[in-house]
Amino acid sequence: MFSLSDHICYCCGSKGLLNFYDITGIPVHSVLLMPSRETAINYPKGNISLGYCQKCGFISNTAFKPEVHEYSSKYEETQGFSPTFNAFSLNLAKRLIEKYNLNGKDIIEIGCGKGEFLTLLCELGNNRGIGFDPAYVNERMHSKAAERIIFIRDFYSEKYSYHKGDIIICKMTLEHIQNPFELVSTVRRSIGDQPGTNVIFQVPDVTRILKDLAFWDIYYEHCSYFNPGSLARLFRKSGFEVINLTREYDDQYIYIEVKPICGKDDLTLTGEDGIKELTQDVEFFSKNYRRKLNEWKHKLEIIKQKGGRVVLWGSGSKGVSFLTTLNIQDEIGYVVDINPYRHNTYMAGTGHEIVAPVFLKEYKPDMVIVMNPVYCNEIEEELKKMGIKPEIITV
Repeated sequence: MFSLSDHICYCCGSKGLLNFYDITGIPVHSVLLMPSRETAINYPKGNISLGYCQKCGFISNTAFKPEVHEYSSKYEETQGFSPTFNAFSLNLAKRLIEKYNLNGKDIIEIGCGKGEFLTLLCELGNNRGIGFDPAYVNERMHSKAAERIIFIRDFYSEKYSYHKGDIIICKMTLEHIQNPFELVSTVRRSIGDQPGTNVIFQVPDVTRILKDLAFWDIYYEHCSYFNPGSLARLFRKSGFEVINLTREYDDQYIYIEVKPICGKDDLTLTGEDGIKELTQDVEFFSKNYRRKLNEWKHKLEIIKQKGGRVVLWGSGSKGVSFLTTLNIQDEIGYVVDINPYRHNTYMAGTGHEIVAPVFLKEYKPDMVIVMNPVYCNEIEEELKKMGIKPEIITV
């Protein structure tokens, strides 16, 4: 079930990770815009070998090679076209503004994507912002707050540590970083002796992935995986006190609030999973994920034999991982997405065409597979407006 590797844990420095999940031939990017089917099918691929640190609980892809990545303006990661996601972001922005009195303050966001969340904070609180992301696209900024925001199309690193903020935010980025301790420590050094600076990070929760056998949530860009316990231990080791640790967005995300301290933080918070619980989750996943793969292969093969039309809803990383891990071809006809920037492009690895929802009015699928259950309600409403009633199932 497990194989012991000699890789070093990038969070605590321990040697000897337990590998428990291996897969080959996975596209090294899954939301990079692919202009043709041929480009998508032939896009570079890599391997995933998940290793588990028995000391701190950190999980990483020990086969990861950061040099193959191509984060640029072609990287289309935004979830900003979803009403469900936008409502979540608005609620989070209002919470942060109220809790930390973010009015006329300086905000830094590491991994800001297209800048939507940072812009929202600056609009609502009349704040000033600095965002870091090589995938930022200036042409998509249309906010009146633009004059108060600086976007730097680069990865955040030590060379930018002179930028100071009243609050530092990093959402859905740490999982892309091979050495999380290095990034978090850089943030701590940038704060220095300013104890009033608060830091907010958000990452996917590996607990759900392991318990739900969600193989579609394992992909090459995500080289680092955390549960609440391993994330809290990382921040404590880096010189922070953990003041809030919760699960959000239907328990898909971990949200952590920390502040710098000079001493040592030994306080364990409620909901902070220990090593024993995580080990059980890893063992469960290792023993059962193949069963989940086979169940989906069987389900799709049956539908294919009956001549049913199936589409996947969600062209992001989950969709790419689902298709490539299962080696899906003509069992699924198209992939649907509400993001207009992704329409008429193709899924990395398999070459499935990405279409707008309106395409389904003519195509009339028998089944829609939703890649994230949190979006089911808005998808059902969209299908209802088009007057079509396919069977809807979720991963």
